[in-house]
Amino acid sequence: MTTFADTSALYAVLDADDDAHGRAVSFLEVFRRREGPKSLATHGYVVAETAQLVRARLGVSAARSFFDDILPAVRVTHIGKELYERAVAALLASLRRRPSFVDRVSFQLMREEGIEEAFAFDRGFSTEGFRLVP
Repeated sequence: MTTFADTSALYAVLDADDDAHGRAVSFLEVFRRREGPKSLATHGYVVAETAQLVRARLGVSAARSFFDDILPAVRVTHIGKELYERAVAALLASLRRRPSFVDRVSFQLMREEGIEEAFAFDRGFSTEGFRLVP
């Protein structure tokens, strides 16, 4: 089974001061053993968002750990024009401030790939009908 990895969870794995750090690290360790490599999926926008957040808040060493230690175990999808346009349409059709554009892309990708579960601490995923783990 594929689980989507969101910025909120990827960041929590790296930030020992994050309230969700312990749960994120434990889940990731168990998930990797149970599901194997590349069972986590994300997209390039989440990679960019996470890399920038980690570098800005935690520094270059943590950013290197993100790319060297975490990302190799994640299948990264690059967003094509059609999915991008559907996510833009969904964002513009919503009258709410949230979720972000990156989240809209995530929701669209998850729906199109049949991914029902998100490794995330962002409640927007459950609001959109996805199951949150841990």
